[in-house]
Amino acid sequence: MRNSEGWDNPMKGCKVKGLGYAKAKRKVTNDELSTYVDTNHEWIQTRTGIESRYISEDENTSDLGVRAAKMALQDAQIDPKEIDLIITATFTPDKTTPSTACLIQSKLGMKEQAVMAFDINAACSGFLYALQTAHSLLAMNQAKCALIIGAEVISKQLDWEDRATCIIFADGAGAMVLKQEDTACRMFHYARSMGDEQGIIHSDAPLPRKLFEKQIYTPSLVRMNGSETFRFAVKAMQESMEAVLQQAGVKMEEIDWIIPHQANSRIIANVCRRCHIDMAHVYMNIAEYGNTSAASIPLALGEMKEKGLLKEGMKLVLSGFGAGFTWAGAYIEL
Repeated sequence: MRNSEGWDNPMKGCKVKGLGYAKAKRKVTNDELSTYVDTNHEWIQTRTGIESRYISEDENTSDLGVRAAKMALQDAQIDPKEIDLIITATFTPDKTTPSTACLIQSKLGMKEQAVMAFDINAACSGFLYALQTAHSLLAMNQAKCALIIGAEVISKQLDWEDRATCIIFADGAGAMVLKQEDTACRMFHYARSMGDEQGIIHSDAPLPRKLFEKQIYTPSLVRMNGSETFRFAVKAMQESMEAVLQQAGVKMEEIDWIIPHQANSRIIANVCRRCHIDMAHVYMNIAEYGNTSAASIPLALGEMKEKGLLKEGMKLVLSGFGAGFTWAGAYIEL
């Protein structure tokens, strides 16, 4: 990057300043879900680790994102006027356009503010993609203070008769404030994708049609091949964690907390066995929240901060995977 004198500008440092989360208002237990779909608590819990989830009946994705953002800003003790970058990771936006990030900007009272705002869709890896993007923009001095949000209302795209998906997915949001700072934290990223034309995990959009032909559009529902996803997920999460640890020059046993995407407790346990990870250092809240896709990692971080589990100087590894296929990891020193 060149300044007016032609010299390369040094990369800027940044630090995690605040974390927040929001859950939807209605808690739905496995027992309640089993009154509608052919399943039961034991079947769900043993296969996924999920015991309940939160479902939004009146708030959209931006609404949950705003609540998480306000909590993160309060935690950071930062005035919203300092924010000049908003990135929202979601595959369940309020609208196709404008972006959910722009809607959140408006709802936070930042409508007239000079902000760069946009969405990222990398499914369940979305927050980690957004974090890497924000970190890069701050490091290159293209922004000074970023609000990064993972938010989903997946229930609006669920088929409540499809046992492969409706028992797993749920609604929620998480947010992080990342700011340029001289006392910067060490942070490393890894992100990859693999085109999945088979649609092992997918939610379809409207198809092209003949000129002037009437559009008949039914909202797309989430579909997933669970066994294929499981096989991919274990390898992808291991790869992403090992990659960021190698970049950081840190061993797994030095990590204070591993925060994985909350997709399935059996996937997480399998990864931990392969990587020789002590489960005592793995934060899991899937039993309470289910799989909230791009929201799951920031939601977990926000909850951990609220519980007092995160301290300055701690070493964290984040890891996720999702439709695309996508997978990503991050190493952060708080």
